Amino acid sequence: MEPPTGFLATLWNFICFLPYFIGLLLLGTVKGIFFCPLICLIIGVGNTAIILGLWPVHIVWTYYCILSAKQFGPVLKIVVCITILPLQLILWPVVGIVGSVLGGAAYGLLSPVFETFQAVGEGKTNQLYHCFYDGTVSTVKGSFTVVRDFKDVCYHTYFSVMDDLKSQGPPKYYEIRLLYLPGAVLAGVLGFMVDMPLISFIAIYKSPYMLFKGWHRLFHDLIGREGPFLETICVPFAGLAILVWPLAVVGAVLASMVASIFHGAYAGVVVYQESSLWMGLRFIIASLAIYDEYSNDILDMPEGSCFPRLTYRKKAESLPTTSRAPSFSKHRSLKNAPSFNNAMIELKPLEVMDSLFRECKRYGEILFSEGTITRQDLEDAKSSKGSRVISTGLPACCLLQTLLRSAKANSAGILLIDNCTEITSSNRPKDTIFDWFLNPLLIIKDQIKAEKLTESEEYYLGKLVLLSGDPVRLKNSNIGSPPDSERKQAELDALARRLQGITKSISRYPTYRRRFEELVKALSDELGQNNDGSIKPTSGPNTIARSKSAFARLFTQKSFSFTSKTSNHGGDPESQEVERDVTIA
Repeated sequence: MEPPTGFLATLWNFICFLPYFIGLLLLGTVKGIFFCPLICLIIGVGNTAIILGLWPVHIVWTYYCILSAKQFGPVLKIVVCITILPLQLILWPVVGIVGSVLGGAAYGLLSPVFETFQAVGEGKTNQLYHCFYDGTVSTVKGSFTVVRDFKDVCYHTYFSVMDDLKSQGPPKYYEIRLLYLPGAVLAGVLGFMVDMPLISFIAIYKSPYMLFKGWHRLFHDLIGREGPFLETICVPFAGLAILVWPLAVVGAVLASMVASIFHGAYAGVVVYQESSLWMGLRFIIASLAIYDEYSNDILDMPEGSCFPRLTYRKKAESLPTTSRAPSFSKHRSLKNAPSFNNAMIELKPLEVMDSLFRECKRYGEILFSEGTITRQDLEDAKSSKGSRVISTGLPACCLLQTLLRSAKANSAGILLIDNCTEITSSNRPKDTIFDWFLNPLLIIKDQIKAEKLTESEEYYLGKLVLLSGDPVRLKNSNIGSPPDSERKQAELDALARRLQGITKSISRYPTYRRRFEELVKALSDELGQNNDGSIKPTSGPNTIARSKSAFARLFTQKSFSFTSKTSNHGGDPESQEVERDVTIA
């Protein structure tokens, strides 16, 4: 939908839209008020029971793993166990319980409002029914899902991380250098004493500009139905932003004051890292310029700072030390924020994970029909014993097949759709989770491409990735002939270990465990449906719908898109089809 042009057209459009918006907002708010206590009770009680039930175990196991860690020195262990761990373990139940109650209340209140506005979106049928029904049962089910995912994080993810900490050898050895502690403490105290009052003064000085700049931008978008006001679902929250913008400014000032404490105290870290008190003192001055330049860039004020930008790293490239030095490129400022007029097509991270597990199901059926995965593997995966072949090996195999296909297609990224759509480092989803996994996968893909694997070597690598988590099974299975070159065999072994490690890290994602259990249940159900004990492989790739996210427009200034080797030129972006098939294979 293109926003109207002209003052009278925009004013009339706003007047006609206002009753429609108020009605949906009131209906969603009524549903939210009705369900908020129930959702808050479910999430609050469920998460509190998990926190308090596992708290004694967390205390004992955390101390045991820290004391058993080989990469920590004795002095560091003593400092951590006496000063850091007690504070964290005491605050964890308080923060967790309070956060669960507040998060449950927010989810119970806002989820019905969101779904009420989504019920009248484009392509929806029977909108009146969905306006009343959406956000009721789905919110209750979602609250139980939140508790389940929280349990997986507190149990499976926690023990996975701590077991790695306890068992891994010391690729890096960490110890406290006592010689530099006095200088670090002195620099930290001086940084706090200097930076906190000066940064607080800068924040208060710029707060009126932030207040009127934000109001001007929001009212301009409101009248023209642009920016966050373009989509119906975003209007209530964008309108609320106008009312609470002064509170946001006050919060920004207070946040700057609090952050200045840690920002100034970081001078102690610089002293310790650089082994130089002088570098810490230079950081105290440079930190003022860093904050001043950053705030100028955010508020679209003139670039630079009146404070000198001193170099505080011995090996860092020299930075301009004169005043008014540019800090950030202008394209990131509010002035040139991207427009929201074009259709925004997004592939959500959870949709990518759903597609991965659907592909795991399809590939698991093939491996089961070949006899590589057995009935015992499924039984072990459902039990507390676990099965490394299915929990880690099967997803790692799917990732390997994706990387092999991308390497053969000479892709710059990772192909997702029939050699047409790819994810690269420049258009990847802007979630931090993708930064952790995408770059290592791209490196592995380049290594696979450089190896120029034959068909037999690909088969060998695939079986190695699948079974390397079970050494006994790997030794007794026929995984094909290894490469003749010992160097190449060692390289393939290293690739298999890296893929296993990346997959194990992905398995700690909050929703991974729930999806894995659904995968095992689906494979077991299909096994039980066949009298001969076999699973018929599913033909064809699995696809997911790429969603058109309107809610993301409110909180992000940019969307991520996916480059396509074959694209359609011309035509109205709004008239193009939004849903596309995305395959991970």
